Formats: sequence, C-alpha cells, structure tokens
Amino acid sequence: MLARLILSAALLGLSSTAGAETSGACGHLRSAFYEYGALYYKTADGHWTGIDKDVVDEVARRLGCTIDPSTDSRVRIWAGLNGGTIDLSVSAMSTPEREKYARVVPYISERNYVLLHKDVSTSIRSMDDFLADPTIKIGVIKTFRHGKVYDAWLERLRAKGRVYEAPDYEAMLRLFKVGRVQAVMAISTGWYPLVKQETMAGSYRIMDWAPPKDTVVGGLILSRQHVDEALAARVSQTIRAMREDGTLKRIFERHLDPELAARLLNF
Repeated sequence: MLARLILSAALLGLSSTAGAETSGACGHLRSAFYEYGALYYKTADGHWTGIDKDVVDEVARRLGCTIDPSTDSRVRIWAGLNGGTIDLSVSAMSTPEREKYARVVPYISERNYVLLHKDVSTSIRSMDDFLADPTIKIGVIKTFRHGKVYDAWLERLRAKGRVYEAPDYEAMLRLFKVGRVQAVMAISTGWYPLVKQETMAGSYRIMDWAPPKDTVVGGLILSRQHVDEALAARVSQTIRAMREDGTLKRIFERHLDPELAARLLNF
C-alpha cells in the first residue's frame, strides 16, 4: 500500500510539472519587423540583426516562445496587427487608436530629430523658421508618430503640401539623397548609423527642436486577438527583468555607443 501511494504521488508530481511547463510556454507567435537604422538592419553577410530583433529573441528565449519572423513595411504591419495575421511587432508608440486592437509593452525611450540637408540655409534654426520657408520639404515614414509637438508641426506642413510620406526608411533616405526633400524626421537609432556612412558624411545637420520632455516611448506591440492579457503581463514582467538585470542595456550597446544606449533606457 505504501509503495502504491509513493508511486501515485510521484506520478502526480510528474504530471503537475509537465502541466506547469506547458502552461509556462507561449507557443508560436508571428512577429513582424521593419528595417530602420540600428533597430533592424542587414549585416554585410546578409543576416538580419538589430536592437528590435535582439529584444524579441531574448523575450522568446525567456518565455519559451517560438517566433516566426517576417520583414515588411510599417503600413502592412499595422494592417496585419489589426486584421489578426500578425501577433506582435516592435518599437511601436502607443496611441488610443492602436490600443483598441493591441497592447504596447515599452522597452525603449527615443527622441525625434530633424535632419537638414547641408544646402539648407543655416538661418533655418527652428520649426518656425522651417515653416516660414516654402521651398523646404520634409520626408517621413508613413504611419510613424513623432510626439505631440512634432506631429502638430507636421500637420501644418501637410496642409501646405510640404510632407512626403515614404513607405519605409530606405525610401525616405532616397528622397533625401536625390533632393526631393530637404529634411527628414529620424530618431537617434535612425540617424546614428548614418554617421558611419561615407556617402552621407557631411551631407546633413541634426536639429533638436522638440522640448526636452518630448520623448517617444517604443515597445513590443501585442495583438489583442492572439496574445491574451496573461501572456501580455508575462511579456511585461520579462522586459522589466531585462531592464533590471542589465540585458536591455547590453542589447542597446551592441548596436550603439554606450552614451546613447544609456539614454534609451529612460522609459
């Protein structure tokens, strides 16, 4: 009798452990990335890397998820999240409209800048100066948000037909290089890699026109259709742990200099 009780208890323990492992895993998730500066880019040998990829890979490793990655434009990614064909994406800013169909888990604090072409007059030193010169146009990436101050400024420029909306980062830079626009919007993880490009060296000036506290916070964006509240909470806890144990900082430093990497943690 005692032997049977011991055996039953052991089997029950094994069953409980297996159940815990099953409930702890988060299964398959469809993740979509978009190419942008140090956030997501191709190495010289053709492999994708970047801050966003490293963050998703580490979250998946800690939670036991299997991630099916894809690369697409930001426009199609938002459509996929809204339509239920994508489970999560990256470095997204929360807005009331987006929160209707997805949750945002912050992991990076960024700041927007205006990159002015070197041929633009040095008298252009502010948003008001820019508005006052009808010959200057600016490029942005479609669906991107840039914080309250810049978004309001861009709406005034749109009303004057002075904003070009590109489908992705590379297309926006092409507009800049060929002179279709004389300025582009870029966060620091966007312009940082340009410093290292010989073809871009000396071709632009970085202007910081937003108020000091006008930062934008990016995060993993999780589809409400396929990522339930419990899993979203576990993702949030994992990101918090990655910040506290220094993993996020180390990820940022793989792709940026230490000073900039430290600033991105202020979320």
